[in-house]
Amino acid sequence: MYLDMTYIVLILPAVIFSLWASWNVKHTYKKYQKQLNSRGLTGGEAARRVLDANGLRAVPVECVSGTLTDHYDPQANVIRLSQDVYGSSSTAAVGVACHEVGHAIQTAEGYLPGKIRMAIIPATNIGAKLSIPLLLIGLFLSSLSPQLIVLAYAGVALYALTAVFQIVTLPTEFDASRRALRTIEGMGLLEGEELTGAKKVLSAAALTYVAALATTLLQLLRFLMIVNNRRR
Repeated sequence: MYLDMTYIVLILPAVIFSLWASWNVKHTYKKYQKQLNSRGLTGGEAARRVLDANGLRAVPVECVSGTLTDHYDPQANVIRLSQDVYGSSSTAAVGVACHEVGHAIQTAEGYLPGKIRMAIIPATNIGAKLSIPLLLIGLFLSSLSPQLIVLAYAGVALYALTAVFQIVTLPTEFDASRRALRTIEGMGLLEGEELTGAKKVLSAAALTYVAALATTLLQLLRFLMIVNNRRR
């Protein structure tokens, strides 16, 4: 879309917030990568212990390449940890690993927001591909026939699916972090300053999801304003 006052007022601050959140999570992660836990427990070992303690011995923990590529794959029912997390005994590694275990526990327990999130992924993917093209086509064709502005509104509606997905993602991510920190403390994997380090890493990661949602919601508002102005 073109650069106008709505972009400067609505989107630019959100973009700056997103950039800061991205920098902050990398900075915080790097800082607490240097803080080693007193037990010498690696991220991979921590994940295995917490999985086993929750009766999830069938869920494997794999090491994958990349940095901050850690994730839980609910379809394959496997936790994949980056090399920096899997083999590291830092507080950051333990925190990230246990966060991903939190997602595995959510799946095992049938956590509702997580189930909704998985269910709407196909619709969200379609919306992500078609929303902007449909919005642009609708705006262009509305100059030829005002009734065709409905195509632009359809594009806005499809874009809104991304916002819905991110709204459902927030409680899922926050809950996984809460589970991780509660388990880390309860099992004595980390304590004192070590636990504080893990908490700061997970809090910084959570902010990136907040920033992404804020950007999407403000972009959605901008698109709606543009279409409404064209209709008039």
